[in-house]
Amino acid sequence: MNPDWYRIANVAEVPSPSLLVYPDRVAENVRRMIAVAGGVARLRPHMKTHKMPELIRLQLSMGITKFKCATIAETEMVAGCGAPDALLAYQPVGPNVGRMLTLAQKFPGTKFSAVADDADAIRALGAAFAAAGRTLDLYLDVDMGMHRTGVMPGPKAVELYRLIASTPGLKAAGLHAYDGHNHVTDLAQRTEQCEREWAAVEKLRADLKAAHLPVPNIVAGGTPTFPIHAKRADVECSPGTSVLWDFGYEKMLPDLVFLPAAILLMRVISKPGENRLCLDLGHKAVAAENPHPRVQFLNLPEATAVMQSEEHLVVETARAGEFAVGDALYGVPRHICPTVALHSFVTTVRDGKAGERWKVTARERQLTV
Repeated sequence: MNPDWYRIANVAEVPSPSLLVYPDRVAENVRRMIAVAGGVARLRPHMKTHKMPELIRLQLSMGITKFKCATIAETEMVAGCGAPDALLAYQPVGPNVGRMLTLAQKFPGTKFSAVADDADAIRALGAAFAAAGRTLDLYLDVDMGMHRTGVMPGPKAVELYRLIASTPGLKAAGLHAYDGHNHVTDLAQRTEQCEREWAAVEKLRADLKAAHLPVPNIVAGGTPTFPIHAKRADVECSPGTSVLWDFGYEKMLPDLVFLPAAILLMRVISKPGENRLCLDLGHKAVAAENPHPRVQFLNLPEATAVMQSEEHLVVETARAGEFAVGDALYGVPRHICPTVALHSFVTTVRDGKAGERWKVTARERQLTV
């Protein structure tokens, strides 16, 4: 592999800070996802990582028909691309109940579904869809141990699922089981934890079937447990970060071999000391929820971050003298998903040259609905 694959010949034409996307590498990541899943039928990629219609259309062209979303805006964008199937993996409450119904009315060619873990929310969704003469596929959101959303497997889960199945305006779609807390580096240990927690999901499925309740589908996992769940013949897998990748997961999950396909372009804007460079990569251009390093420099790997503010990142490096004000640096973000959401547009790079600009459409909280 060319060690300078990320460099662009016409870098002088691209403002900074910018996010660069390499479509050929994205396509290769999608091919690798399909290979892990054993085909497209069991893939439901999470699009919250990239939020761009061009990448939805790319995946559609490669045979993927089902997508997972985190917001109403993301769900609308997916439907607007002509995707046949869109799951909102977020419980609609308040005005979002009406927005979900409006989506179903506006995009009749897309099958919509959502998740829920609360009886009142289930009833509100059912009432809204029944009043409109429609039916929403609804998954029960299962807590596998992350304790963020969902209901723990057990009698309450059976009771809530029975409510979904018996509520006019709703159809019981199955279980949504996300184990985002399991990102153990060692694959054997990650697998052991995944299997231990999955046993409760399997028991829940058996309990539901014993109660004569249909469980048509299970949507399981995220990127870290993707290769584990992919070995199950009867679940859909929903990796997300693997589409663009980042160095956080690259370090944490060495068994997953995907390519960095989204790179930050930044420039030296000041040289405040003999061994210091100030770059135009502040909190507003790269995800800042993690401690440094928040970016892994490709052409200055030994640089160490010492200070960051809204529009500035100061790094220390013995090589500071090699760089002039205005010189470009390239870096892989530690966490790509929130980094993408900080950029209105990305610049595409093909064959070493920057070209099109793609709008990050679903970074908006509301599109038309």
